[in-house]
Amino acid sequence: MASTSKFTRRRWLTAYAPLFIWIGVIFFMSSSQGSMSETSRFIRPILKFLFPDAADFTLQLYHGYIRKFAHFFEYAVLAILASITFLRSTSPILGKYFWAAALLLIILVAASDEFNQSFNQLRTSSIWDVLLDAAGGVFGVAAVYLVVRVGRRRRAVP
Repeated sequence: MASTSKFTRRRWLTAYAPLFIWIGVIFFMSSSQGSMSETSRFIRPILKFLFPDAADFTLQLYHGYIRKFAHFFEYAVLAILASITFLRSTSPILGKYFWAAALLLIILVAASDEFNQSFNQLRTSSIWDVLLDAAGGVFGVAAVYLVVRVGRRRRAVP
């Protein structure tokens, strides 16, 4: 009995660990470590190398675009991890409605992330970032949904 309980805990931990680690990465990036002044230390030299004749304003604009894409990307990855985790869940409801659970988690993490940033002087908090995060999440969930649907159709065809 004890070994079954230990196996169940280990299985749960290995299933959910990547999801929790990625949420931790998101919250780390929402700290002052993810501020524009910090990310410019490595993004700006790359932009200068790629666009040596670009004006400072242009480099700053590109840097802003990269940062916004990072929002989208972070939450697309979160959506994929959440979807896979919930699909593999032992709960039949969570497995069936993985997309809804993943989207709910994405909205909760995005809103918490922006709320957290509102207390940091080096960061700005914006509802637009929550919407961008949600868009990345919808993209990730849709990708997993399509892969699952195609996989089920292939298995159903004799």
